[in-house]
Amino acid sequence: MKRYSAAQVRPSRPARTEQPNVARESVHPVDRHVGQQIRMRRMQSNVSLGDLGAGIGVSLQQVQKYESGKNRVSASMLYELANCLKIPVSRFFEGLPDPETTQGQQIITEIDEKIAYISTAEGRRLIDDVLLLSPRVRSRVVALVSSIVDEEMEEQKPVGSSAGS
Repeated sequence: MKRYSAAQVRPSRPARTEQPNVARESVHPVDRHVGQQIRMRRMQSNVSLGDLGAGIGVSLQQVQKYESGKNRVSASMLYELANCLKIPVSRFFEGLPDPETTQGQQIITEIDEKIAYISTAEGRRLIDDVLLLSPRVRSRVVALVSSIVDEEMEEQKPVGSSAGS
């Protein structure tokens, strides 16, 4: 342990303000989207967290942080990820709206919810099973699901429109 004499001044750490802590708690929607794309592309390639981490020179925990959007991915790391997964870097940004559109934030949220579901075991199992069906049966499944959604929406309307049942 280093000792300081009375004449020496201990170096101080910069004071932390509340702003950086608040910023750390929220994940930017684009970071979340890119992270989900990393996860989805990794899973499509049947690459484990550990294997991807080893391929790009980071720990599997770091890959998890990239996938959650908790840690931002640098441009050079995106390049390494794309190289390891054998995909173009642009794939990580697919589905993002044009930054000049006013509705971009809501579209990102909707896309993120869809990608998040597809990235779950249930979502992957659903897609895998549907893809085993013939195209004719697939369209019948889509029609069935759509009619169930329509019924659910109709059942929710009276509940939401009545003020005091």
